[in-house]
Amino acid sequence: NLCMFLDSASEEEWAKWLPSGIFAGVTTNPIILERDGRECNIAALTELAKEALAYDAVQEFQVQTWGKTSDEMWKNGIALAKYDPDVIVVKVPGTFEGIKAANALVTDGIRVTITAAYASHQAVLAAAVGANYVAPYLGRMNDAGRDGFGTIVEMQKTADKLDSDMRILVASVRNVGDIAKLAAAGCDTFTISAKVAEDMFGDPLTNQATLDFEESATRI
Repeated sequence: NLCMFLDSASEEEWAKWLPSGIFAGVTTNPIILERDGRECNIAALTELAKEALAYDAVQEFQVQTWGKTSDEMWKNGIALAKYDPDVIVVKVPGTFEGIKAANALVTDGIRVTITAAYASHQAVLAAAVGANYVAPYLGRMNDAGRDGFGTIVEMQKTADKLDSDMRILVASVRNVGDIAKLAAAGCDTFTISAKVAEDMFGDPLTNQATLDFEESATRI
């Protein structure tokens, strides 16, 4: 089943896009929090989760833990998920310390996303610790001169072959064409910015046809 997330911590963007019905959840990370003027501490992020989950369509809220060691990441992750472990997913970077933290969180019944993935083998690592999602950064992979599209398709094939419930959560999406191409290749889970969401509804021919329909409706 197709699953779309809104990559935002902005109340204004939430108010516009979350009632649209196309987003099943919200994803955030410290960079997004800083951009949208949010604090990065347990109390503030718990309140943010409550705000997001108040929208009827929002079934999941993804929030990133932090810490220099796996123990710090685990402790923060436990605290972040405490409000509602069934719907809060803790994002953990795919480093050695991050994977250790993810393993501990999964053992404690916390849902996990391995984030900032740049190589196909990281999907194997994520599956090995029982992560619910692994998030490859499409745009950033391309910026680094890597084959972002090919890597993500390979990750999806890996997850399918492993018969894993883990989903490939495509992040750092820069344009709607990439969503269509990856969906055609079997990818079904994306997180997108409000800007990309805007572009999904921005086809000029569709908009012109709608105007034509309205003009005809008023004439008859």
